[in-house]
Amino acid sequence: MPPHDSETTAWFAKEVQPHEGVLRSYLMGIARPSDIDDLVQESYTRLLRMREAGRLRSPRGLLFTMARNAAHDLFRRRGTAALSPVTENEYLGVMDDTPGSAEVVSRGQEIELLADAIEALPARCRAVFILRQFENLSQREIAQRLGISEHTVESQLTKALRRCEDYFAAHGALPDRK
Repeated sequence: MPPHDSETTAWFAKEVQPHEGVLRSYLMGIARPSDIDDLVQESYTRLLRMREAGRLRSPRGLLFTMARNAAHDLFRRRGTAALSPVTENEYLGVMDDTPGSAEVVSRGQEIELLADAIEALPARCRAVFILRQFENLSQREIAQRLGISEHTVESQLTKALRRCEDYFAAHGALPDRK
């Protein structure tokens, strides 16, 4: 969904597009490489729709939330499409569990902070963390994929968690550790 006017185009170029590289890296940790382009496009579409509906405080944080939700929607469609077809005659009792704007903003800020913390990790530490936390690989699977020992995986995970915790504390998301 391309921006509609020059103001939106300028906003998109300034506030959203600079984060595409980090967004793609984030998505690599939770989706197949073949799905990345579609998820980025879907995230942009959702973000632009949100902008049309009202003002956004944290486009970057909301972008990552939109990307995560788009990935979850894709997984859900793939996982259940063949198992539970929905016909026009079926009754679906749908409860609106849409989060309020305060929750969306808060989640967006949390996602943005997490993305920044992950981005600040050293490369191998970041790779191990993403494979464990977002792809749910075991330490053995991570070790095999990266060609390192399981002990190194454990050490890198500990290091990543400690650094993320320090990052959160430094940015006011956690109380300072003593």
